[in-house]
Amino acid sequence: MNVPPRVIDFGFRTLNTFHHTVVRLSAGRVGSRAYGLDMVELVTRGRRSGRPHSTMLLVPLRDGQDLVVVASKGGDQRDPDWLKNVRANPSVKVTMRGRSVEMLARVATPEEHALLWPRAVARYRHYAGYQQRAGRQIALVICTPRDHVA
Repeated sequence: MNVPPRVIDFGFRTLNTFHHTVVRLSAGRVGSRAYGLDMVELVTRGRRSGRPHSTMLLVPLRDGQDLVVVASKGGDQRDPDWLKNVRANPSVKVTMRGRSVEMLARVATPEEHALLWPRAVARYRHYAGYQQRAGRQIALVICTPRDHVA
């Protein structure tokens, strides 16, 4: 089944808006975890507009204060817009369980990806299927608190 990109994008925007609204209205009591994993709100700056854009994402891996998020877009062939924004401007804000932290985001190196990807799939098995459908290497993004960046 070939779903037009505009339909996929509409579906993702609708789901993201609904999820964000539920988390906000429940003060984080509902929707802050899914599939046994933490959920975060990632706010990026639009690469063209400069406006803030919010995306709800799973966090399959944590390393101390660093968070790893997956740019899967549900296995879509296109990179998610939030990843394009991170590449243009790595300054992001991450909110988890009502606490916001300014972070720097970067795409994992090929060596880091090789180590982290199997761990991410072990935490959320659907990533393997997303990778098969995507026809691209799904990027992993490492978010580090700004006050921990050298």
